Amino acid sequence: MTRQHTAIFGWVLALLVAALFCALGGWQLQRMHEKEALLAQLPPGREAAVSLAEAAAAPDALHWVADRLQFLPGTVLLDNQLRDGRAGIKIYQLARAAGGTTVLVDLGWLPLPADRSMPNINPLQGTQTVQGLWAPAPATGIALGPALIPAAQRQTWLATRIDLAAIAAELKLDGTVLAPKVLRLDPAMSLGYARDLDLLPNTLPPSRHLGYAVQWFAMALAVLLIALVLQFRRRRKLGGGG
Repeated sequence: MTRQHTAIFGWVLALLVAALFCALGGWQLQRMHEKEALLAQLPPGREAAVSLAEAAAAPDALHWVADRLQFLPGTVLLDNQLRDGRAGIKIYQLARAAGGTTVLVDLGWLPLPADRSMPNINPLQGTQTVQGLWAPAPATGIALGPALIPAAQRQTWLATRIDLAAIAAELKLDGTVLAPKVLRLDPAMSLGYARDLDLLPNTLPPSRHLGYAVQWFAMALAVLLIALVLQFRRRRKLGGGG
């Protein structure tokens, strides 16, 4: 390989790495804007409750939902969920409204023991009147590996992230489309487990995403500056040798 080819290869590599760092910085900015938009919404009061179908018809807004739901066999345990500094899981169960809208209901959080053995979950049965906040599921971050795998308990899956399309396929919902948000059960209800209505649970605040974006962009700039310095030194060396 000639020196010219080496220089071209070096620049191509530097540009690819810089482009990757810029893409990661852009992704962090996107996450920042998404979370800022979410936090800018004022959660509606219980007096403004709508049905699940009405909430699904306006999916981008926060809604307080009050409806009668039929709980279905299908429980998802979301791993790596912290509460008060303890590691645990969030429990989600499928439920369907009278009009056919199907949603994942956030039933709350349970701690995991040191050996990470999964607790035995008693899924809710039948049709019940529930209320809760229609809100986004926990952020997925960068998706690595399968979204969920079967757990030891029947009709139960362990998830690394809430991927609604993957959940619908794995739970074999026969073409049923899951609602694009989850229903976070009202903490005042006696159903389920420990929970709250924090809009950004187990995730970074917008300011942290901005900080990471700046770091990625700075690293991209550093790569290009290093490439320029190396190119300048190479030319000086070739000039001195002539």
